[in-house]
Parts: sequence; structure tokens; C-alpha cells
Amino acid sequence: MSQSKETFAKRKLVLPVFLPSFLFSTAEYGILPSIPASAIGLGADLATAGAVTGTLMIGRLCAEIPAAKIVDAIGERKAMIWASIASALGILFSLFALNLFMLGTGVFIVGAAAAIFGLARLGWMTEHVPIEYRARSLSILGGMFRAGSFAGPVIGAWIIFNYSVTEVFYLPLILCAITAVILLVVKNEEDVPTAASSLSETYRVAKREWKKLATLGAASSILTALRGTRMVGLPLIAIALELPADQASLFIGIAGALDFALFYLSGQIMDRFGRSFAAVPTLIGLGITHLIVGIAIDSTTFLLLALLMSLANGIGSGVIMVLGADLAPKDKRNEFLASYRVLIDVGDAAAPPILAVLVYSVGLTAGMAAFGVLGFIGAGLMFKYIPVYAVKKSTDR
Repeated sequence: MSQSKETFAKRKLVLPVFLPSFLFSTAEYGILPSIPASAIGLGADLATAGAVTGTLMIGRLCAEIPAAKIVDAIGERKAMIWASIASALGILFSLFALNLFMLGTGVFIVGAAAAIFGLARLGWMTEHVPIEYRARSLSILGGMFRAGSFAGPVIGAWIIFNYSVTEVFYLPLILCAITAVILLVVKNEEDVPTAASSLSETYRVAKREWKKLATLGAASSILTALRGTRMVGLPLIAIALELPADQASLFIGIAGALDFALFYLSGQIMDRFGRSFAAVPTLIGLGITHLIVGIAIDSTTFLLLALLMSLANGIGSGVIMVLGADLAPKDKRNEFLASYRVLIDVGDAAAPPILAVLVYSVGLTAGMAAFGVLGFIGAGLMFKYIPVYAVKKSTDR
């Protein structure tokens, strides 16, 4: 029995989940280098180009709650297929955009499709993966996302450098089409669509499960925020140190490779010792590294800081998805996960602008330190509440 579960977790998830997730993430992030450049080409200034790029996250936020209704109505697998098709349509809008409104609409559609795809993917994993292998499987899924978020911009930047901004849109368009085809032809456990819930039902479930959302949901949102300030803060630190752009990019890439390398170890830690053994050290580590950004005074110490941040972040790879799967009630799984993912998206969307305000008002070092303090609050919430909701559940065999 154990062997069959292991085989299922490692092999039978590749085509229905892991590969489509990698391709979809590569497509989503592959358009990032071209969105601001396309906006500027359509007459936008720098601030407006940033706002157009931000419609990707706005699309995510707006679609998270309705996504539960869609997934309930058609099932997880079909939802991922239609999300891939919708994302391709959004990319087509962006590719042939004649003005900023059309470009923003296309980017918004891509973000909304990503929300539906992400919820369906997490719901499918929660339903089909045995709980004793859940953390490792979701950590691999997180690794696919990280690989796609790295590969997409790198390939997109290469296409822009060698061809043009317009040409880069063809890459994610093709990848979304391939994703839909793979999901269409792969044979796996059939989904059983449930009665489509109303938006009021989703809010009712959120109200019923408010304690989970207010504790571990809030802690997960804090973790997402720290991950966001890490990604934004490191390039700002490099600029403050006047490091050459190519050197800074190389060092951040090296740190990203360490982050990616730890994803499966994180899953093993969570499955064998409990979720808190990954979640708490990650938040403490990110909190500490945000507090000590002042150690970066030259290229060597900058690389050290980037590696320490990646080490802290990598230990918790997949932990947010694992906690969401653990906390989701069986009777209203998708409704709960929709609310949970809204909290995650809020943390992701709010952190960069808040950091920008702090940098402007108190400076980069103090601004990063403020988020570092927030990390300890998140660690406290994880330490207090995970044993109640996740660790006990995962160790009951």
C-alpha cells in the first residue's frame, strides 16, 4: 500500500498536475518582461506602465472568490483546461492591443485565469493525494511554480533581446495551448462536479471558518508578503550598493537556484515532522534576514544576504498550499480555499507598495526591518495554531 501511494505521488501527478503547472507558470511569468515595455510602446509613462502590469494581480484578486463557483460547477480538471484557454485569449488581447485599455484587459484576463487554475490545481491535489504524501507532493508542485516563475522571465527576456517585445507574447500563447492539450488527453481520476455554490455560500464558509483564516490564513499572508519584499528588496539593495546590473542579476539567480533546490526537502520535513517545522523556521529566517539587510555593504555580502534569504525561504517551499489543503473542510473545500487564497493574494499585492512607501519615508533598511518584525508575528501564529489544525491531522494515520 505504501509503495502504491509513493508511486502515485511521484509519478501519476506528473502529467495531470506537475507538467501543466510548470507550463502555465512559465506562460504567466513569461509575459512579465513584455507588459511594461508594451505599455510604454503604447504611450504610457513609467507609473502607468507599472499600473498596467499590476492588473495581473488585480485579475487574480477579483477572480479568487468566483473561482470556487466555477470549479464546483465543472470540476478541477476542466477548470484548469478552461483557465488555460482563457489565459491564451488574454495573451491574444495583449498581443494585438491597440491601446492601454486593451492591453490592461488582456493582462487582467491572464491574472483571473491564473486564479482559477491555481484553485483548481490545489483542490485536485487535496482530493487525490494521500495525506501522508501531501506535503511532499505539494512541495514538488511549489517547485514547478518556482521553476516556471524563473524560466518564464528568463526566456521572455532572451526573446525580447533577440527579437522584439511583441514576439515574446507567442511563447506563453503556445505554452497555454500545450497545457490545455495535455490536460485534455491525460487520463486520470475523474472529477465529480458538485453543486455550484453561490458567492454568498463562499462568504458563509469564510465566516464559519473565520478562526482558521484569521490565524493561519493571516500567517500565510504574512509569509507571502515577506516573500514579495524579498523579491523587490534585493534589486533595490543592489541599486543602493551600485552593483552592476548583470552581477546583481547573476547573484539573485544563484540564490534562486538554492531556493529551488530545497523544495523537496521542505516536503519531507513537513510530512515527517509536521508543518510547523517548515513554516516557523521559514518565517523566523525571513524575519531575521529582513532585519539584517544592513550587512550587505559590497558584492560579497550582498550574495551572502541573498543566499541566506533563499535558504530561509526554501525551507518552507509549498507550506502555504499544504496548510490550505490541511485546513480546508471536506464539505466546502473550494469555497474555503477561495477565501484562503484571497488572503494570500492580498499579502502578495500589498507588500511591494507598502515597502515603497516605507522606503520613501524611513529608508530601505528600516523598511525591510519593519517587514522583518512582521515575520516574527507570523511565526508566532504558525507556532500556536498549526498543532491544532495541521500537525495533529497529518499524524493521525
